Amino acid sequence: MTRALISVSDKTGIVELAKELVALGIEIISTGGTKSTLEASGIATIGIEDVTGFPEMMDGRVKTLHPLVHGGLLGRRDLETHVDAMAQHNIQPIDYVIVNLYPFKETILKPDVTEAEAIENIDIGGPSMLRSAAKNNQSVTVIVDPRDYEVVLNELKESGKTTPETRLKLAAKVFRHTAAYDALIAGYLTEVAGEKTPEKLTLTYDLKQGLRYGENNHQDADFYQSALQTDYSISSAKQLNGKELSFNNIRDADAAIRIAREYQEPTVVALKHMNPCGIGTAETIENAWDYAYAADPVSIFGGIVVLNREVDKETAEKMHPIFLEIIIAPSFSEEAFQVLTNKKKNLRLLQLDFSKIQESEKELEFTGVVGGMLVQNQDVIKENSEDWKVVTERQPSEKELKALEFAWKSIKYVKSNAILIANDHQTLGVGAGQMNRVGSVKIAIQQAKDRLDGAVLASDAFFPFSDNIEEIAAAGIRAIIQPGGSVRDEESIVAANKHGMTMIFTGVRHFRH
Repeated sequence: MTRALISVSDKTGIVELAKELVALGIEIISTGGTKSTLEASGIATIGIEDVTGFPEMMDGRVKTLHPLVHGGLLGRRDLETHVDAMAQHNIQPIDYVIVNLYPFKETILKPDVTEAEAIENIDIGGPSMLRSAAKNNQSVTVIVDPRDYEVVLNELKESGKTTPETRLKLAAKVFRHTAAYDALIAGYLTEVAGEKTPEKLTLTYDLKQGLRYGENNHQDADFYQSALQTDYSISSAKQLNGKELSFNNIRDADAAIRIAREYQEPTVVALKHMNPCGIGTAETIENAWDYAYAADPVSIFGGIVVLNREVDKETAEKMHPIFLEIIIAPSFSEEAFQVLTNKKKNLRLLQLDFSKIQESEKELEFTGVVGGMLVQNQDVIKENSEDWKVVTERQPSEKELKALEFAWKSIKYVKSNAILIANDHQTLGVGAGQMNRVGSVKIAIQQAKDRLDGAVLASDAFFPFSDNIEEIAAAGIRAIIQPGGSVRDEESIVAANKHGMTMIFTGVRHFRH
Protein backbone atom coordinates (compact mmCIF):
# COMPACT_ATOMS: atom_id res chain seq x y z
CA MET A 1 0.00 0.00 0.00
CA THR A 2 1.35 3.45 -0.97
CA ARG A 3 1.71 5.69 2.07
CA ALA A 4 2.05 9.42 2.73
CA LEU A 5 3.32 10.87 6.00
CA ILE A 6 1.74 14.22 6.80
CA SER A 7 2.82 16.44 9.70
CA VAL A 8 2.48 20.17 9.21
CA SER A 9 2.44 23.29 11.34
CA ASP A 10 1.16 25.39 8.39
CA LYS A 11 -2.11 23.64 7.59
CA THR A 12 -2.91 25.71 4.50
CA GLY A 13 -4.60 23.40 1.97
CA ILE A 14 -3.67 20.24 3.88
CA VAL A 15 -7.22 18.88 4.21
CA GLU A 16 -7.86 19.27 0.48
CA LEU A 17 -4.54 17.62 -0.35
CA ALA A 18 -5.16 14.68 1.98
CA LYS A 19 -8.62 14.08 0.50
CA GLU A 20 -7.12 13.94 -2.98
CA LEU A 21 -4.40 11.53 -1.86
CA VAL A 22 -6.94 9.22 -0.24
CA ALA A 23 -9.01 9.32 -3.44
CA LEU A 24 -5.89 8.16 -5.28
CA GLY A 25 -5.61 5.16 -2.96
CA ILE A 26 -2.84 6.50 -0.70
CA GLU A 27 -2.88 5.78 3.05
CA ILE A 28 -2.20 8.68 5.40
CA ILE A 29 0.13 8.50 8.38
CA SER A 30 -0.10 11.51 10.63
CA THR A 31 0.82 12.96 14.01
CA GLY A 32 -0.48 15.29 16.71
CA GLY A 33 -2.44 18.33 15.65
CA THR A 34 -2.31 17.42 11.96
CA LYS A 35 -3.93 14.05 12.70
CA SER A 36 -6.70 15.75 14.66
CA THR A 37 -7.30 18.26 11.85
CA LEU A 38 -7.54 15.54 9.20
CA GLU A 39 -9.79 13.25 11.26
CA ALA A 40 -12.07 16.19 12.09
CA SER A 41 -12.58 16.49 8.33
CA GLY A 42 -13.47 12.79 8.03
CA ILE A 43 -10.09 11.63 6.70
CA ALA A 44 -8.92 8.30 8.08
CA THR A 45 -5.32 8.33 9.31
CA ILE A 46 -2.78 5.98 10.82
CA GLY A 47 -1.16 7.29 13.99
CA ILE A 48 2.62 7.43 14.08
CA GLU A 49 2.59 5.25 17.21
CA ASP A 50 0.78 2.56 15.21
CA VAL A 51 3.73 2.56 12.79
CA THR A 52 6.53 2.64 15.37
CA GLY A 53 4.93 0.72 18.23
CA PHE A 54 6.13 3.51 20.50
CA PRO A 55 3.98 6.25 22.02
CA GLU A 56 4.78 9.92 21.57
CA MET A 57 6.82 10.97 24.57
CA MET A 58 8.67 13.85 26.22
CA ASP A 59 5.96 16.37 25.28
CA GLY A 60 6.12 15.26 21.63
CA ARG A 61 9.89 15.69 21.35
CA VAL A 62 10.22 12.02 20.45
CA LYS A 63 7.70 10.52 18.05
CA THR A 64 9.08 10.13 14.50
CA LEU A 65 12.77 9.46 15.28
CA HIS A 66 12.45 5.71 14.72
CA PRO A 67 13.86 3.12 12.24
CA LEU A 68 10.36 2.14 11.15
CA VAL A 69 9.87 5.73 9.96
CA HIS A 70 13.31 6.57 8.62
CA GLY A 71 13.79 3.10 7.18
CA GLY A 72 10.60 3.63 5.20
CA LEU A 73 11.97 6.94 3.95
CA LEU A 74 15.60 6.03 3.28
CA GLY A 75 15.21 2.51 1.91
CA ARG A 76 16.11 2.42 -1.79
CA ARG A 77 13.57 0.51 -3.82
CA ASP A 78 16.14 -0.22 -6.54
CA LEU A 79 18.64 -1.99 -4.24
CA GLU A 80 17.86 -5.60 -3.37
CA THR A 81 19.76 -5.37 -0.07
CA HIS A 82 17.61 -2.41 1.02
CA VAL A 83 14.39 -4.14 -0.01
CA ASP A 84 15.42 -7.32 1.85
CA ALA A 85 16.30 -5.33 4.98
CA MET A 86 12.93 -3.57 4.90
CA ALA A 87 11.14 -6.92 4.59
CA GLN A 88 13.23 -8.52 7.34
CA HIS A 89 12.45 -5.72 9.81
CA ASN A 90 8.81 -5.14 8.79
CA ILE A 91 9.54 -1.67 7.46
CA GLN A 92 6.87 -0.40 5.08
CA PRO A 93 7.93 2.16 2.45
CA ILE A 94 6.72 5.73 2.80
CA ASP A 95 6.47 7.26 -0.66
CA TYR A 96 5.21 10.77 0.11
CA VAL A 97 6.30 13.12 2.87
CA ILE A 98 4.38 16.35 3.45
CA VAL A 99 6.03 18.14 6.35
CA ASN A 100 6.64 21.73 7.40
CA LEU A 101 8.31 22.82 10.57
CA TYR A 102 7.65 24.33 13.97
CA PRO A 103 7.28 28.10 13.62
CA PHE A 104 10.71 29.05 14.99
CA LYS A 105 10.92 32.30 13.00
CA GLU A 106 7.46 33.44 14.07
CA THR A 107 8.31 32.56 17.67
CA ILE A 108 11.52 34.59 17.93
CA LEU A 109 9.84 37.58 16.29
CA LYS A 110 7.45 37.87 19.24
CA PRO A 111 8.47 40.92 21.31
CA ASP A 112 8.24 39.07 24.64
CA VAL A 113 9.60 35.67 23.57
CA THR A 114 11.65 33.79 26.15
CA GLU A 115 14.71 31.69 25.39
CA ALA A 116 12.88 28.60 26.65
CA GLU A 117 9.97 29.24 24.26
CA ALA A 118 12.35 29.70 21.33
CA ILE A 119 14.20 26.47 22.15
CA GLU A 120 10.93 24.53 22.37
CA ASN A 121 10.09 25.66 18.83
CA ILE A 122 13.24 24.15 17.32
CA ASP A 123 11.93 21.26 15.23
CA ILE A 124 14.02 18.08 15.28
CA GLY A 125 11.86 15.31 13.88
CA GLY A 126 10.52 17.40 10.99
CA PRO A 127 13.91 18.33 9.48
CA SER A 128 15.09 14.73 10.00
CA MET A 129 12.17 13.33 8.01
CA LEU A 130 12.53 15.96 5.32
CA ARG A 131 16.24 15.29 4.91
CA SER A 132 15.73 11.53 4.80
CA ALA A 133 13.01 11.83 2.16
CA ALA A 134 14.94 14.39 0.12
CA LYS A 135 18.08 12.25 0.14
CA ASN A 136 16.02 9.37 -1.26
CA ASN A 137 14.26 11.49 -3.88
CA GLN A 138 14.68 8.77 -6.51
CA SER A 139 11.90 6.95 -4.66
CA VAL A 140 10.23 9.49 -2.35
CA THR A 141 8.29 12.66 -3.13
CA VAL A 142 8.80 15.26 -0.43
CA ILE A 143 6.82 18.50 -0.09
CA VAL A 144 7.70 21.31 2.31
CA ASP A 145 5.83 24.17 0.60
CA PRO A 146 2.01 24.23 0.25
CA ARG A 147 2.46 25.97 -3.12
CA ASP A 148 3.76 22.66 -4.50
CA TYR A 149 0.66 20.61 -3.61
CA GLU A 150 -0.98 21.32 -6.95
CA VAL A 151 2.06 20.30 -9.01
CA VAL A 152 2.30 16.93 -7.26
CA LEU A 153 -1.43 16.23 -7.47
CA ASN A 154 -1.54 17.05 -11.17
CA GLU A 155 1.26 14.57 -11.90
CA LEU A 156 -0.33 11.86 -9.74
CA LYS A 157 -3.66 12.27 -11.49
CA GLU A 158 -2.02 12.25 -14.89
CA SER A 159 0.32 9.27 -14.57
CA GLY A 160 -0.04 7.85 -11.07
CA LYS A 161 3.43 9.04 -10.01
CA THR A 162 5.65 12.08 -9.90
CA THR A 163 8.48 12.62 -12.36
CA PRO A 164 12.14 12.29 -11.34
CA GLU A 165 12.65 15.94 -12.30
CA THR A 166 9.88 17.09 -9.96
CA ARG A 167 11.16 14.94 -7.11
CA LEU A 168 14.67 16.36 -7.54
CA LYS A 169 13.41 19.97 -7.55
CA LEU A 170 11.33 19.32 -4.45
CA ALA A 171 14.32 17.70 -2.72
CA ALA A 172 16.52 20.69 -3.50
CA LYS A 173 13.85 22.98 -2.05
CA VAL A 174 13.80 20.88 1.11
CA PHE A 175 17.53 21.30 1.69
CA ARG A 176 17.25 25.05 1.04
CA HIS A 177 14.39 25.15 3.52
CA THR A 178 16.12 23.21 6.27
CA ALA A 179 19.36 25.16 5.71
CA ALA A 180 17.48 28.45 6.12
CA TYR A 181 15.69 27.09 9.19
CA ASP A 182 19.01 26.06 10.76
CA ALA A 183 20.56 29.43 9.85
CA LEU A 184 17.86 31.23 11.84
CA ILE A 185 18.41 28.93 14.81
CA ALA A 186 22.18 29.37 14.57
CA GLY A 187 21.82 33.15 14.40
CA TYR A 188 19.47 33.28 17.37
CA LEU A 189 21.59 31.06 19.61
CA THR A 190 24.80 32.82 18.54
CA GLU A 191 23.30 36.13 19.65
CA VAL A 192 21.99 34.66 22.92
CA ALA A 193 25.43 33.16 23.60
CA GLY A 194 27.06 36.53 22.96
CA GLU A 195 29.35 35.29 20.18
CA LYS A 196 30.64 38.31 18.22
CA THR A 197 32.83 36.59 15.61
CA PRO A 198 31.49 33.09 14.96
CA GLU A 199 33.71 30.74 12.96
CA LYS A 200 30.87 30.20 10.47
CA LEU A 201 28.66 32.91 8.97
CA THR A 202 25.17 31.53 8.36
CA LEU A 203 22.81 33.95 6.63
CA THR A 204 19.45 33.35 5.03
CA TYR A 205 17.37 35.56 2.73
CA ASP A 206 14.03 35.17 0.98
CA LEU A 207 13.47 36.04 -2.67
CA LYS A 208 11.42 39.24 -2.82
CA GLN A 209 11.39 39.75 -6.57
CA GLY A 210 13.25 38.98 -9.75
CA LEU A 211 14.75 42.01 -11.44
CA ARG A 212 14.81 42.77 -15.15
CA TYR A 213 18.58 43.15 -15.00
CA GLY A 214 21.36 44.19 -12.66
CA GLU A 215 23.66 47.19 -12.59
CA ASN A 216 23.82 46.96 -16.40
CA ASN A 217 21.34 45.34 -18.74
CA HIS A 218 23.64 42.41 -19.56
CA GLN A 219 23.75 41.38 -15.88
CA ASP A 220 21.19 39.06 -14.26
CA ALA A 221 19.92 40.09 -10.82
CA ASP A 222 17.37 39.32 -8.12
CA PHE A 223 16.31 41.06 -4.91
CA TYR A 224 16.37 39.08 -1.65
CA GLN A 225 15.26 40.36 1.74
CA SER A 226 16.45 39.28 5.16
CA ALA A 227 14.46 36.36 6.57
CA LEU A 228 14.09 38.42 9.75
CA GLN A 229 12.58 41.48 8.14
CA THR A 230 13.90 44.97 8.91
CA ASP A 231 10.93 47.34 8.99
CA TYR A 232 12.90 50.46 8.06
CA SER A 233 14.25 49.11 4.79
CA ILE A 234 13.49 49.26 1.10
CA SER A 235 12.49 45.60 1.15
CA SER A 236 9.76 46.48 3.67
CA ALA A 237 8.54 49.66 1.99
CA LYS A 238 5.03 49.62 0.51
CA GLN A 239 4.97 50.69 -3.13
CA LEU A 240 1.94 52.86 -3.83
CA ASN A 241 2.59 53.80 -7.45
CA GLY A 242 4.96 53.30 -10.35
CA LYS A 243 6.81 50.54 -12.13
CA GLU A 244 8.96 47.93 -10.40
CA LEU A 245 12.16 49.00 -8.74
CA SER A 246 15.36 48.26 -10.62
CA PHE A 247 18.68 47.05 -9.20
CA ASN A 248 20.12 50.57 -9.19
CA ASN A 249 16.86 52.02 -7.80
CA ILE A 250 17.08 49.69 -4.82
CA ARG A 251 20.70 50.53 -4.06
CA ASP A 252 20.10 54.26 -4.40
CA ALA A 253 16.93 54.14 -2.32
CA ASP A 254 18.77 52.24 0.40
CA ALA A 255 21.51 54.88 0.47
CA ALA A 256 18.90 57.66 0.63
CA ILE A 257 16.97 56.25 3.59
CA ARG A 258 20.23 55.72 5.49
CA ILE A 259 20.95 59.43 5.17
CA ALA A 260 17.44 60.36 6.29
CA ARG A 261 18.00 58.49 9.56
CA GLU A 262 20.39 61.23 10.70
CA TYR A 263 17.76 63.99 11.01
CA GLN A 264 14.91 64.45 13.47
CA GLU A 265 13.64 67.83 12.18
CA PRO A 266 11.65 68.01 8.91
CA THR A 267 14.21 66.97 6.30
CA VAL A 268 14.39 66.20 2.60
CA VAL A 269 17.24 64.19 1.10
CA ALA A 270 17.80 64.16 -2.65
CA LEU A 271 20.18 61.49 -3.91
CA LYS A 272 21.80 60.58 -7.21
CA HIS A 273 24.10 57.60 -7.85
CA MET A 274 24.60 56.75 -4.16
CA ASN A 275 25.58 60.32 -3.20
CA PRO A 276 23.38 63.08 -1.74
CA CYS A 277 22.98 65.94 -4.17
CA GLY A 278 20.84 67.99 -1.80
CA ILE A 279 19.84 67.89 1.87
CA GLY A 280 17.56 70.47 3.43
CA THR A 281 16.12 70.89 6.91
CA ALA A 282 13.47 73.39 8.01
CA GLU A 283 10.45 73.86 10.26
CA THR A 284 8.14 72.47 7.56
CA ILE A 285 8.63 69.71 5.02
CA GLU A 286 7.75 72.12 2.21
CA ASN A 287 10.59 74.48 3.15
CA ALA A 288 12.94 71.53 3.60
CA TRP A 289 12.11 70.55 0.02
CA ASP A 290 12.87 74.09 -1.14
CA TYR A 291 16.33 73.90 0.41
CA ALA A 292 17.10 70.40 -0.86
CA TYR A 293 16.03 71.29 -4.39
CA ALA A 294 17.92 74.59 -4.43
CA ALA A 295 21.06 72.82 -3.25
CA ASP A 296 21.51 71.30 -6.72
CA PRO A 297 18.54 71.72 -9.10
CA VAL A 298 20.51 70.12 -11.94
CA SER A 299 21.64 66.86 -10.31
CA ILE A 300 18.25 66.16 -8.72
CA PHE A 301 16.86 65.43 -12.21
CA GLY A 302 16.15 61.69 -12.32
CA GLY A 303 17.05 61.36 -8.65
CA ILE A 304 15.55 59.85 -5.53
CA VAL A 305 13.92 61.94 -2.81
CA VAL A 306 13.26 60.96 0.81
CA LEU A 307 11.05 63.08 3.06
CA ASN A 308 10.82 62.25 6.76
CA ARG A 309 7.36 63.78 7.16
CA GLU A 310 4.06 63.19 5.35
CA VAL A 311 4.05 64.68 1.87
CA ASP A 312 1.42 67.41 1.73
CA LYS A 313 -0.28 68.90 -1.31
CA GLU A 314 1.93 72.02 -1.40
CA THR A 315 5.17 70.01 -1.39
CA ALA A 316 3.78 67.58 -3.95
CA GLU A 317 2.92 70.44 -6.31
CA LYS A 318 6.53 71.61 -6.17
CA MET A 319 7.90 68.12 -6.84
CA HIS A 320 5.48 67.20 -9.60
CA PRO A 321 7.04 69.21 -12.47
CA ILE A 322 10.45 67.60 -11.87
CA PHE A 323 11.44 64.20 -13.24
CA LEU A 324 12.12 62.00 -10.21
CA GLU A 325 12.61 58.24 -10.11
CA ILE A 326 11.39 57.60 -6.56
CA ILE A 327 9.78 59.51 -3.69
CA ILE A 328 9.93 57.88 -0.25
CA ALA A 329 8.00 59.13 2.78
CA PRO A 330 6.18 57.87 5.87
CA SER A 331 2.89 58.80 4.18
CA PHE A 332 1.27 60.87 1.43
CA SER A 333 -1.85 62.94 1.95
CA GLU A 334 -4.68 62.02 -0.40
CA GLU A 335 -4.28 65.33 -2.23
CA ALA A 336 -0.50 64.88 -2.53
CA PHE A 337 -0.95 61.39 -3.94
CA GLN A 338 -3.36 62.67 -6.58
CA VAL A 339 -0.96 65.46 -7.55
CA LEU A 340 2.09 63.21 -7.81
CA THR A 341 0.41 60.45 -9.79
CA ASN A 342 -1.28 62.77 -12.26
CA LYS A 343 0.14 61.79 -15.67
CA LYS A 344 3.05 60.04 -13.91
CA LYS A 345 2.17 56.36 -13.83
CA ASN A 346 5.85 55.36 -13.66
CA LEU A 347 6.81 57.55 -10.69
CA ARG A 348 7.58 55.19 -7.84
CA LEU A 349 6.00 56.26 -4.54
CA LEU A 350 7.15 54.26 -1.51
CA GLN A 351 5.64 54.41 1.96
CA LEU A 352 8.12 53.59 4.74
CA ASP A 353 7.77 53.18 8.50
CA PHE A 354 10.09 55.86 9.95
CA SER A 355 9.29 54.82 13.53
CA LYS A 356 11.63 51.81 13.17
CA ILE A 357 14.80 53.75 12.34
CA GLN A 358 16.70 52.72 15.48
CA GLU A 359 16.07 49.04 14.84
CA SER A 360 17.55 49.35 11.34
CA GLU A 361 20.80 50.73 12.74
CA LYS A 362 21.51 47.45 14.54
CA GLU A 363 21.73 45.44 11.31
CA LEU A 364 25.19 44.41 10.13
CA GLU A 365 26.52 45.39 6.71
CA PHE A 366 27.68 42.67 4.31
CA THR A 367 29.85 43.46 1.31
CA GLY A 368 30.60 40.73 -1.20
CA VAL A 369 34.07 40.34 -2.65
CA VAL A 370 35.24 37.63 -5.04
CA GLY A 371 35.68 34.55 -2.89
CA GLY A 372 34.51 36.11 0.35
CA MET A 373 32.39 38.48 2.39
CA LEU A 374 33.24 41.50 4.50
CA VAL A 375 31.12 42.12 7.60
CA GLN A 376 30.94 45.28 9.71
CA ASN A 377 28.53 47.20 11.87
CA GLN A 378 27.04 50.34 10.32
CA ASP A 379 28.59 53.78 10.70
CA VAL A 380 25.95 54.98 13.16
CA ILE A 381 28.23 56.17 15.95
CA LYS A 382 26.55 58.78 18.13
CA GLU A 383 28.85 61.79 18.33
CA ASN A 384 28.80 64.58 20.90
CA SER A 385 29.95 67.99 19.68
CA GLU A 386 31.26 68.69 23.17
CA ASP A 387 33.98 66.11 22.49
CA TRP A 388 35.19 67.95 19.39
CA LYS A 389 38.34 70.05 19.57
CA VAL A 390 38.80 73.51 18.09
CA VAL A 391 42.45 73.41 16.97
CA THR A 392 42.76 76.96 15.60
CA GLU A 393 43.12 80.33 17.26
CA ARG A 394 39.70 81.49 16.11
CA GLN A 395 36.66 79.86 17.71
CA PRO A 396 33.55 79.16 15.62
CA SER A 397 30.55 81.45 16.01
CA GLU A 398 27.27 79.94 17.17
CA LYS A 399 25.91 80.03 13.62
CA GLU A 400 29.10 78.45 12.23
CA LEU A 401 28.95 75.69 14.84
CA LYS A 402 25.35 74.86 13.87
CA ALA A 403 26.36 74.73 10.20
CA LEU A 404 29.40 72.57 11.01
CA GLU A 405 27.19 70.12 12.90
CA PHE A 406 24.79 69.94 9.94
CA ALA A 407 27.67 69.43 7.50
CA TRP A 408 29.22 66.71 9.66
CA LYS A 409 25.95 64.77 9.76
CA SER A 410 25.67 64.99 5.99
CA ILE A 411 29.26 64.07 5.05
CA LYS A 412 28.94 60.51 6.41
CA TYR A 413 27.05 59.36 3.33
CA VAL A 414 29.19 60.93 0.60
CA LYS A 415 31.57 58.59 -1.20
CA SER A 416 35.22 59.13 -0.30
CA ASN A 417 37.18 61.24 -0.89
CA ALA A 418 34.29 63.35 0.37
CA ILE A 419 33.97 67.12 0.74
CA LEU A 420 30.69 68.85 1.59
CA ILE A 421 29.94 72.57 1.82
CA ALA A 422 26.83 73.69 3.71
CA ASN A 423 25.14 76.35 5.77
CA ASP A 424 23.08 75.55 8.85
CA HIS A 425 20.10 74.09 6.93
CA GLN A 426 21.22 73.16 3.43
CA THR A 427 24.00 71.48 1.50
CA LEU A 428 25.57 73.79 -1.09
CA GLY A 429 28.27 71.75 -2.78
CA VAL A 430 29.37 68.11 -2.77
CA GLY A 431 32.65 66.68 -4.01
CA ALA A 432 32.48 62.88 -4.04
CA GLY A 433 34.53 59.86 -4.97
CA GLN A 434 37.64 61.62 -6.26
CA MET A 435 41.07 59.99 -6.24
CA ASN A 436 42.57 62.95 -4.35
CA ARG A 437 40.99 65.20 -1.75
CA VAL A 438 41.90 68.51 -3.35
CA GLY A 439 39.93 67.37 -6.41
CA SER A 440 36.83 66.91 -4.26
CA VAL A 441 37.43 70.32 -2.69
CA LYS A 442 37.49 71.99 -6.10
CA ILE A 443 34.30 70.24 -7.24
CA ALA A 444 32.41 71.19 -4.08
CA ILE A 445 33.55 74.82 -4.31
CA GLN A 446 32.61 75.04 -7.97
CA GLN A 447 29.14 73.68 -7.21
CA ALA A 448 28.64 76.06 -4.28
CA LYS A 449 29.97 79.18 -6.00
CA ASP A 450 28.03 82.41 -5.42
CA ARG A 451 26.60 80.88 -2.19
CA LEU A 452 29.74 80.72 -0.10
CA ASP A 453 29.03 83.64 2.21
CA GLY A 454 28.93 82.13 5.71
CA ALA A 455 29.32 78.57 4.35
CA VAL A 456 31.32 75.88 6.13
CA LEU A 457 33.15 72.83 4.82
CA ALA A 458 33.32 69.22 6.05
CA SER A 459 35.85 66.57 5.06
CA ASP A 460 35.20 62.89 5.80
CA ALA A 461 38.91 62.25 6.54
CA PHE A 462 41.97 64.32 7.40
CA PHE A 463 43.71 66.65 4.97
CA PRO A 464 47.03 65.07 3.99
CA PHE A 465 48.48 68.42 2.86
CA SER A 466 47.82 72.07 3.56
CA ASP A 467 47.08 72.69 -0.16
CA ASN A 468 43.46 71.78 0.68
CA ILE A 469 43.32 74.59 3.24
CA GLU A 470 44.76 77.07 0.74
CA GLU A 471 42.13 76.09 -1.84
CA ILE A 472 39.34 76.44 0.74
CA ALA A 473 40.62 79.81 2.01
CA ALA A 474 40.85 81.15 -1.53
CA ALA A 475 37.14 80.42 -1.98
CA GLY A 476 36.28 82.51 1.08
CA ILE A 477 35.24 79.68 3.38
CA ARG A 478 36.24 80.38 6.98
CA ALA A 479 35.12 77.28 8.94
CA ILE A 480 36.18 73.63 8.53
CA ILE A 481 35.31 70.38 10.28
CA GLN A 482 37.41 67.24 9.79
CA PRO A 483 38.59 64.21 11.80
CA GLY A 484 42.24 65.20 12.13
CA GLY A 485 44.89 62.53 12.56
CA SER A 486 47.34 63.33 9.75
CA VAL A 487 51.09 63.51 10.42
CA ARG A 488 50.80 66.92 8.73
CA ASP A 489 47.92 68.21 10.87
CA GLU A 490 50.11 71.02 12.18
CA GLU A 491 50.69 72.32 8.64
CA SER A 492 46.92 72.50 8.10
CA ILE A 493 46.42 74.26 11.44
CA VAL A 494 49.12 76.82 10.62
CA ALA A 495 47.52 77.48 7.22
CA ALA A 496 44.07 77.87 8.79
CA ASN A 497 45.40 80.32 11.37
CA LYS A 498 47.16 82.28 8.64
CA HIS A 499 43.83 82.85 6.91
CA GLY A 500 41.86 83.55 10.09
CA MET A 501 39.86 80.33 9.77
CA THR A 502 38.33 78.17 12.46
CA MET A 503 38.85 74.41 12.28
CA ILE A 504 37.40 71.58 14.36
CA PHE A 505 38.85 68.08 14.77
CA THR A 506 36.19 65.48 15.58
CA GLY A 507 38.50 62.50 16.06
CA VAL A 508 36.09 60.32 14.03
CA ARG A 509 36.59 59.39 10.38
CA HIS A 510 33.66 58.67 8.04
CA PHE A 511 35.06 56.92 4.97
CA ARG A 512 32.40 55.50 2.66
CA HIS A 513 33.73 53.42 -0.22
